[in-house]
Amino acid sequence: MSKAKAKPQSQAPPKWQLVSWQKKDEQHARIPHEWRLSSLPASHVTNFIHVPRKCGILSAKEINITENYDATALAEAVRSRKLKCIDITMAFCKRAAIAHQLTNCLTEIFFTDALERAAELDAHLDAKKPPLGPLHGVPVSLKDTFKVRGYDASIGLAALCFKPAAENAVLVDNLLDAGAVLYCKTNVPQTLMALDSHNNVFGRTINPFNTAVTPGGSSGGEGALLGMRGSVLGVGTDVGGSIRIPAMCNGTFGIKPSWERIPYAGQEGGAPAAAAKMGLPASAGPLAHSMRDVDLFFRALSEQKPWKKDPDVIPLPWSTLASSGESGRKLRIGLVRRDGVIDPHPPIVRLLDEVKTKLQSAGVEVVEMDITPLFSQCQSLANAMFGVEGGNAMFDLLESANEPISPWLSTRLRRKAPLELAKTRELHGKREELRKKFLSIWNDQHGEIDAFICPVAPHPVPPVDRWNGVSYTSSFVLLDYPAGVVPVRTFEKADMEGEMAGTEALGSWDKTNRELWTNFDRSVYLGTALSVQVVAPKLEEENLVQAMSTIDKALRGNLRINAKL
Repeated sequence: MSKAKAKPQSQAPPKWQLVSWQKKDEQHARIPHEWRLSSLPASHVTNFIHVPRKCGILSAKEINITENYDATALAEAVRSRKLKCIDITMAFCKRAAIAHQLTNCLTEIFFTDALERAAELDAHLDAKKPPLGPLHGVPVSLKDTFKVRGYDASIGLAALCFKPAAENAVLVDNLLDAGAVLYCKTNVPQTLMALDSHNNVFGRTINPFNTAVTPGGSSGGEGALLGMRGSVLGVGTDVGGSIRIPAMCNGTFGIKPSWERIPYAGQEGGAPAAAAKMGLPASAGPLAHSMRDVDLFFRALSEQKPWKKDPDVIPLPWSTLASSGESGRKLRIGLVRRDGVIDPHPPIVRLLDEVKTKLQSAGVEVVEMDITPLFSQCQSLANAMFGVEGGNAMFDLLESANEPISPWLSTRLRRKAPLELAKTRELHGKREELRKKFLSIWNDQHGEIDAFICPVAPHPVPPVDRWNGVSYTSSFVLLDYPAGVVPVRTFEKADMEGEMAGTEALGSWDKTNRELWTNFDRSVYLGTALSVQVVAPKLEEENLVQAMSTIDKALRGNLRINAKL
């Protein structure tokens, strides 16, 4: 008599999956029913930008607030009492909710707290008290790494979920003291070391302009939210390009300052305390819709004297665009075309030529700079310094929740032994020697270079999980130079022309980069943002903001002749 086969017992979901379901349920519950989209766009729709305007959730006034004001204009409207903080906050909370349903850009949602805060800020002004600061009533979104009291800073790791922060990051306190309204945090890639934005807890963030391409990382949720106008001013972090890459992907302005300029204390990075200082420290910085908003961000934080709460911040007050005055010397901008590691695609080469022509037409002196002998040394050294800790703390967190590593990272990241002290010291020695040599690039035979332009990346905004090397962004973390992104225009059909044939690849990074152009469907780039990067000397953020503002005005045809720093 044969025995009946035992029925297999159903296997319980892994811990990380249960946590993910709980976090997604929590998110859903924090979006009011009346703010939920009745349906999502059809699968053939690849651009979500117009959905908020047409979905019926936003009033005409809320559409106007979210689309026709930058942060500076909102702050002015609050001070003059033309707009109420509660109306501004309501508009951006609703638009952020819509953006999230379309692009999966949010992590923590605190709309209720934000609306209460906005009401308090209105009552403050009703009582004839002066504004708290330059950001009074301005909604500000935050990358998930920033700790906000009472909310998780999980960075998309199951092991860090449902462990709310006991105190705010220093920058969070500074923003609140300046009058900002904080209302949400945004999605990041697992480990924070990817150039897309996917993790197992919250899922993948989508580029709102073209669903086939990446929104960037690691501040990818921040970039997508701003791209959807669900935020007027956001804050990200950058250790390899994590502000500048999402800024490029979503057509916004963004700046990575030198790491000693903006408070970074109180971040969650999934690593032991001070581990980054053994390698390359990250910086916090803004993503915005206008350069005057970038200036507003730096001014608002500087007024809070963040160096009194974060010992890494240098006591250096901010000289604003309005008060900096004329130096009596015409702006000199360098033009760096290539890094000697990865050659740019034809449309990136042409874009640099366009920017050069427009600057020269506006009376700005442009100086061709070939710094490849030094520039080409940066990427390999930066990559080595990223790996000082070996990723062990991050892998410990993943393994504690039985969480698998994201597919893109699975072939690129693995646990390694931490570098020994002698090897770490050697890397820092090479970095210091390279930084010393780089000082020579800021002067040529004709005088001082105020800033230089170069690509953000050697390619246009690429398909999901296809971003190539970060040599054009990580190099300026290695050097601790402030660097920012200025959007120029969108990729058009004419930009599909040009070949890279006839020359040999410079190496494996360049070979992979060419695969994004040669024998490749270039139509995927249509409608995506084309941007340039602007770089200034260490701790010269004011000069960087001035240079970016001048470049932006020249591109838009409203720069005075002989613009000066």
